[in-house]
Amino acid sequence: MAISLQFLGAAQNITGSSYLLQANGRKILIDCGLYQEREFRYRNFNPFPVDPESIDAVLLTHAHLDHCGLLPKLVKEGFTGKIICTPATEQITKIILQDAGRIQEEDAIFKKKRHERERRKGAYPEIPLYTEQDAKAVFPLFKSIDYQTPIKINESMNAIFYDAGHILGSAMIKVTALSAGIKRTIVFSGDLGRWDKPIIRDPSIIEEADYILVESTYGDRLHEDSIEIKNKLSNAINSTEQKGGNIVIPSFTVGRTQELLYYLNELLKEDRIPHLITFVDSPMAINVIDVFKQHPECFDKKMRSLTKKGSSPFYFTTLKLTRRVAESKAINRIRGSSIIIASSGMCTGGRIKHHLKNNISRPQSSILFVGYQAKGTLGRQIINGIKKVRIYGTVHPVKAQIIQINGFSAHADKNELLRWLSGFKSAPKKLFVVHGEEDASLKFARTITAKHHWEVAVPRYKDKATLS
Repeated sequence: MAISLQFLGAAQNITGSSYLLQANGRKILIDCGLYQEREFRYRNFNPFPVDPESIDAVLLTHAHLDHCGLLPKLVKEGFTGKIICTPATEQITKIILQDAGRIQEEDAIFKKKRHERERRKGAYPEIPLYTEQDAKAVFPLFKSIDYQTPIKINESMNAIFYDAGHILGSAMIKVTALSAGIKRTIVFSGDLGRWDKPIIRDPSIIEEADYILVESTYGDRLHEDSIEIKNKLSNAINSTEQKGGNIVIPSFTVGRTQELLYYLNELLKEDRIPHLITFVDSPMAINVIDVFKQHPECFDKKMRSLTKKGSSPFYFTTLKLTRRVAESKAINRIRGSSIIIASSGMCTGGRIKHHLKNNISRPQSSILFVGYQAKGTLGRQIINGIKKVRIYGTVHPVKAQIIQINGFSAHADKNELLRWLSGFKSAPKKLFVVHGEEDASLKFARTITAKHHWEVAVPRYKDKATLS
């Protein structure tokens, strides 16, 4: 039987990462992500394109929701195999999924009440996609594996995880598949990180592969450097504080929040920003900070040195970690300026929506975006300059200053993606460009063709490729 690959998500779009690899009749998934773009969100409620009971294992690249967020649905619909990932990814994914289940339960209750009040039906069912209990049902299936440790998935497939340098525990995965005497190696980049970023190590280089799947989130642009990041961050904070407003930062729970704290700590030490109360208003982000402490093996040299000296960049005197709902609500009663970091990073749910509701119509305040905003998300609407936004059923005029700093991204930019691809010593049989909006993916595909003269494809949703 042929070795085949099917693209079940993040194909000419950013979220919903999922790829089905089959060899000798055996099936594995690489990632099982939630769709977050408005135009694709209906796919979350559709039946899986493949019978969950027929899948041997899920290999998880990292703990972001767009890569792991449909695992509870997969398990609820019959998957009983192993979920294989690094130890840090296992810990963080459990935190992420439990929180996602709770939020979906709360959102379903809120939507049902709102729709009853407005006497209308919404676009999606007024029931949660999965519950917090469904998320917990996933936990016994996890099996963690260290970087660069070979693991046998089944009699037809083996895998090795390499450090992707994206977030704590993130991995690129090299799978070796065997069918009818034919062997193929397939490398899945996952979300590829960047070189010389704080806290975690640089991405690994892989030298050989028959087929490569490479992400392309920023395949059509370049990032700002770290000096520019600090300058823009300090300018945003200082100018907003002078107006008496709040700096509201939608931030991803894993990686981005910790990196923000790292830079804020440095700016405070350099006396470049005022000592404002800084809230991390996300129980999930606070729990993830605790996971960071447990995995110094993932840190770069500078971060290891700081932790050995007992100088954690994740804590400073004006930092307040708010776990309870009552504490979160109290933030909006504080007079004067403060920095509010809350999830979700694309403003699709969570506590950030409450802080946006209270600040987006205040000219004194700033909404500071430090991460990618997928098409169709509330965050994307705001950075695109929309004049009015709907938050929890109420329309709010956008009067706050909208600021975006692209250099924070944990995704490799065009040149960094090319740097990683240049590590392969010989041309693959084929390279697939995935995990990017259509324009970015197509542009990056043309860039690769021009530079390497490799055979390159940009697959669409549910496309299938034969690898043998």
